[in-house]
Amino acid sequence: ADLPCEPHSWRQMAEYSPEMRQFACILYLYHNKAYDYLQKNFPLPQPYSLTNWLSNNEAAAGFSNNIFLCLQEKVKRGEQAYRFCALMVQDVSLQKQQEWDPQTQRLTGFVDLGAGVLDADEAPLASEAIILMAVGITSRWRAPLGYFFVNSATGQLLAQLLRQTINKLNNIGVTVLAVTSGATACGAETARALGIRIDPERIQCTFQHPPGSAHSITYCFDTCHALHLIRNALQCLQKIEWLGDPVRWEHMVQLAALQDKKVLEPHTPKPGGPGSEESYHLKVNLAAPLFSEGVADALEHLQKLGIASFHNCSGTVKFVRLMSRLCDVFHGGGPYERGLKGPLLAANCIKISHLFSEAKSCFVTITDSIGRYIIKSKRKLGFLSFLLNAESLKWLYANYTGLAGAPSHHLLTSAFSLGPLELFLEALGQACGSSGNPTCTAFQAAYRKLLASCSLVPGSLQSSGSGSTSCLGISLSHRRDLTLGSVRAQYSPAGGRALATEYPYRAAFLLRGSALSNALTDLSLHARSIACTAGFVAEQLASDLRCETCLASLFESDESRMRCRSVLYIKKLGGVSLPSASVRLLTSISEQVLNQYGKGGDGNKNSKLWRLSLEQKIFQELLGQSFLFPTLTNHLFDGELCVNNHYTILVKEITQRYLNIR
Repeated sequence: ADLPCEPHSWRQMAEYSPEMRQFACILYLYHNKAYDYLQKNFPLPQPYSLTNWLSNNEAAAGFSNNIFLCLQEKVKRGEQAYRFCALMVQDVSLQKQQEWDPQTQRLTGFVDLGAGVLDADEAPLASEAIILMAVGITSRWRAPLGYFFVNSATGQLLAQLLRQTINKLNNIGVTVLAVTSGATACGAETARALGIRIDPERIQCTFQHPPGSAHSITYCFDTCHALHLIRNALQCLQKIEWLGDPVRWEHMVQLAALQDKKVLEPHTPKPGGPGSEESYHLKVNLAAPLFSEGVADALEHLQKLGIASFHNCSGTVKFVRLMSRLCDVFHGGGPYERGLKGPLLAANCIKISHLFSEAKSCFVTITDSIGRYIIKSKRKLGFLSFLLNAESLKWLYANYTGLAGAPSHHLLTSAFSLGPLELFLEALGQACGSSGNPTCTAFQAAYRKLLASCSLVPGSLQSSGSGSTSCLGISLSHRRDLTLGSVRAQYSPAGGRALATEYPYRAAFLLRGSALSNALTDLSLHARSIACTAGFVAEQLASDLRCETCLASLFESDESRMRCRSVLYIKKLGGVSLPSASVRLLTSISEQVLNQYGKGGDGNKNSKLWRLSLEQKIFQELLGQSFLFPTLTNHLFDGELCVNNHYTILVKEITQRYLNIR
């Protein structure tokens, strides 16, 4: 009843009622073929003109005009880093709930695509929010472009929204080179709707936009999602064959389940002195990524030690090492990284091409235990995702980076994963303030809060974290569900939290002094309590860390016996792992400050203000100390260059946890 039936009523777009705008937008986004058919009889607007109706100046559903204006200003000023971008899309689950908004005097919780809320008794409630983000491919800027409340995210809907987004970016002078989605059923449907062909024998990695034009855009699947699928395939099949070598899931399970194993190593005697043996413990680094060079080295090392569980694991090692190198390329590191982790350059292009050829040869030949090709089975999407990404990366290099006069001679491959968008979603979840799915109202309020503080400066959209270890889990290698710890938790739910609480009471006996080396020989109460408490802090923090390198820096480890960080050679004292010198120094200074300033105050020693004053004095003491965590020097260049990095968060976490114990 709200829509006129006469064709002449549809000729002037300026005279469209809100209901007519909603009808045109929804029909085009959900059923573009029906829109084309109806357009033959009714003078409906051209699809590209619908973008304005899907946009808003506030943080309401739809495209965020303010962000597009900021991008346009940067392009007009000639900032080359903003002329080209990658586009990513992801959906977030919402709590279906109808709420009353006292400010707008309207009901909320319905589907809203930017042209207005579908407020009616029979209108569907929104169950998902689709979020779009643009990221730089030569510089790490990121821009949340908008969100849409939908009842069900389909591949056709996402494809139409992506085309509208590309149109709007083109209009302000920003060229989209790539689109990234999750390696999910909806993501695969989106790719096919855009014209992507995911066939190992005939992969089509680009689509034209506008359709039929000369401009092509590549399509990628998120690396982490693809790794999840490959992990699931290996776990479900238990064993796959690669040119006669078995790749066994059991090897990963045994490595994750390996408890601290005591080993005796020959000790080099002093001249004229007798030989001896040193006792070490093999400690599994549960933050180690499943598909990493460190895990491959660890499996090889344990095989050389003659441990029966790792006999004949060469096939698993070879497969893990291949996946690790692929992850280095696709996820990438910072702009200062070198080798496969660095930006895509002419210098590493040949090496990467050879790696892609090796990966394709592997993926098209691996079979299950009865000889069926995995690439043709129901577990194929993860492998196909890597093949599609490889073709997309090669196409981008050939058409944009490797040409004379190209707009840029390097690409940040991390721009083609969902990492930047997931980082934004993590901050969005913190702003929502609840552990479950947010309602439309809560989501909108959190989005408005983030958008108000949004800057297009590279690295500005980071999760606040405020000292939380969540800040240590941004990159691929730190995803909990792709680590050895996730495997141990699956097969031994209590294994990841086996640390008891019998050590904190020893903190009451702490005294100052003594070097770390003396703790190995001095069995006095003082030396043991210092070592045990610092070791307890290290083990407690290790159970929460998601960064393999940072976790390894917490313990005194003998790296001469094994250079990888997936299995550490550590020493123990009183059942507790000996901490590294940096952890010991931090706890010692914390104790000194606590002894000096902990006796005064207003009597309320549980107040937040008193705790903050102690932390401030501890950090002041640290300013004059020698460099902490020397093994993390190169690691800091893996990610964003910012003050709140892994190094500073480690210092804060160790200090705060020590004060908690005391």
